[in-house]
Amino acid sequence: MSEPQKYADRIYRSGSAIAAGVLLLGLAGWLGGDAILRGEDRTPLTAASTLLFVVPLVVAFTLRPAVFASDERLRVRNPFRTITAPWGAVDTIRSSYSTEVLAGGTKYQMWAIPVSMRARSKATRHNDQVASGRPARGGLMGLSFGGGGMAGSQDTGPRVPPGDAAVAELRELAERHGEKTQGGTVGVRWSYEILAPLAVGAVGLAVMWLTG
Repeated sequence: MSEPQKYADRIYRSGSAIAAGVLLLGLAGWLGGDAILRGEDRTPLTAASTLLFVVPLVVAFTLRPAVFASDERLRVRNPFRTITAPWGAVDTIRSSYSTEVLAGGTKYQMWAIPVSMRARSKATRHNDQVASGRPARGGLMGLSFGGGGMAGSQDTGPRVPPGDAAVAELRELAERHGEKTQGGTVGVRWSYEILAPLAVGAVGLAVMWLTG
């Protein structure tokens, strides 16, 4: 018999965080590069230390967070840690004020899937209108998942906020694959590629401040 077909990881990331990160990195590179090239006295060293401190922080909180879901495991890449858990070790995935995975008896936040209380409120109002029979109008931020239609057209389908939809998908994957892979060990790895330059930048800024 042929082996079951394996699919590529499902990847969950925040588009708005990525856009903000690119913008901030561009701004930091422009200001910091100008200070390094044109600054006098200690300015270039201060600018370099600041970049070493700021750039890893921006990358950590905007570009780095992601959630990868395969048939075998869930991998959560947070700002400073990466958590890898086989589906059999995942107890539950939930969303309240933040999205969280409980694996191996420990709770881990999923930074890549933010919770929007505003989106939840809008979805609740829309769904209440549909349930009561009142016409609900579609909008740029309010198209139902899985549906089409142009902005401003009547929207009669239920809405689910993007964060809650992602959590529902992950919960379904955990239930589906968890039965096949019971148990397993949760692995946690610190992101030294972020922490190392961050620490160097912090030390450089401290030295500049103490000797200034």
